[in-house]
Amino acid sequence: MAIGFLLFTILALASSLAYASDPSPLQDFCVAVNDSKTTVFVNGKICKDPKMVTADDFFFSGLNKVGNTSNPVGSKVTPVNVNQLAGLNTLGISLVRIDYAPYGLNPPHTHPRATEILVVVQGTLYVGFVTSNPANPNMKNKLFTKTLYPGDVFVFPEGLIHFQFNVGKIKAVAFAGLSSQNPGVITIANAVFGSNPPISSDVLTKAFQVDKNVIKYLQGQF
Repeated sequence: MAIGFLLFTILALASSLAYASDPSPLQDFCVAVNDSKTTVFVNGKICKDPKMVTADDFFFSGLNKVGNTSNPVGSKVTPVNVNQLAGLNTLGISLVRIDYAPYGLNPPHTHPRATEILVVVQGTLYVGFVTSNPANPNMKNKLFTKTLYPGDVFVFPEGLIHFQFNVGKIKAVAFAGLSSQNPGVITIANAVFGSNPPISSDVLTKAFQVDKNVIKYLQGQF
């Protein structure tokens, strides 16, 4: 019951932010068609014929299931966006469940199209985000952090680098609402050191001011 109330709360809060990213719908709904093989590309997804829409188009089951955190970072994100729930198309909102192993990390990342509001259900999380580059070149990007406990809520502004780290000895669980049907995610380390093709080591050596062997080592991790 408590988890249900928390999910309702974050979805309600996220929906109030939806105007910031996704355009407002011009009809009651626009259930997405699986367009993976289409040659027509639109900003969003093509609408299903309303006469063919069913309740299942607005339904997703599975957020009660524990995510598998057996990976190098010790976390698992289970998304419910337009790719999992077709009825979200044009509605400007989505949801994720995040599971954390003890000392697990949801590594620094950004959502280019969404603000995120996160609520902790279990465990203790150290969370934070970093501001964009200040206008004054003599100033540094500012870090905002907080330690969260069950029932605590934190907001990560759209597009800013943020993270969550489980500082407890037990598993942690959080749910988050996002103000886009398809918020996108850019995991910083993966994008910088694991792109295909890889970013030139000369570029990264200059950018990070480290030896080229360090860059090659980091690229090897991804």
